[in-house]
Amino acid sequence: MQAGFPKISVVTPNYNLGAFLERTITSVLDQKYPNLEYIIIDGGSTDHSLDIIARYQHKLAYFVSEPDKGMYDAINKGFSVATGDIMCWINSDDIFWEGSFTHVARLFTEHTHVQWLQGYPTVINETGEMIYKRDPVVSPEHFYTKKFLEDGRYIQQESTFWTKALWEKAGGHVSETYTLANDFELWMRFFKHATLHATRQQLGAFRVRAGQQSANAERYSKEAEACVDRYYASLPFYKKLTLWYRTHFNHNTPVTYIDP
Repeated sequence: MQAGFPKISVVTPNYNLGAFLERTITSVLDQKYPNLEYIIIDGGSTDHSLDIIARYQHKLAYFVSEPDKGMYDAINKGFSVATGDIMCWINSDDIFWEGSFTHVARLFTEHTHVQWLQGYPTVINETGEMIYKRDPVVSPEHFYTKKFLEDGRYIQQESTFWTKALWEKAGGHVSETYTLANDFELWMRFFKHATLHATRQQLGAFRVRAGQQSANAERYSKEAEACVDRYYASLPFYKKLTLWYRTHFNHNTPVTYIDP
């Protein structure tokens, strides 16, 4: 680890998203973070994605283009070669905001108890304009009590970073069980080992675009609900009792920010 600059591993899965890929890549590289490990896993694209990647390949720690079983298979391939102290992934149509990596590194360095962190969730349109921003949600009760089905608030993957130690405690992989909600399943595993913290800074943005699979909110919600049912069933009785108490007496974990 460089002093003050823990290694950050970023994985980008891609398949035929050349229309947005370069903006994703530059949002990572333009951070100018001095201890970056950037990994791109391409699923054998047939558009101009490979031409774009070739322009930046000398700045990548690892790159491969080959057929895979989908996005989450590609993400797992990427993390299997990642060596960073801090980890995250950004899909090839989404972006990081300027200064995100330096801010994240400072928070993890100054607050050594923090094992995962979420910034302000933001959404951009196809031209890159921010169209939505909201407060983060960090409470496990919010998910175990299925409040997300009412308010539509989830942990935003593009804004979430975690330590390699937490990744390994939680099994060291992203599930490929679901079509869309495998990030949600990872968060449920993380909750078993660590508290989710929040920062007031915007870290990453999800891009809304035509034809994207993740726009199917109903399917994502159904998969997330099935995931909650699975993990709730395995909770010990005292944790179920705690959830019941916090829900009925409005004592859910509040959002606390670790930056001023």
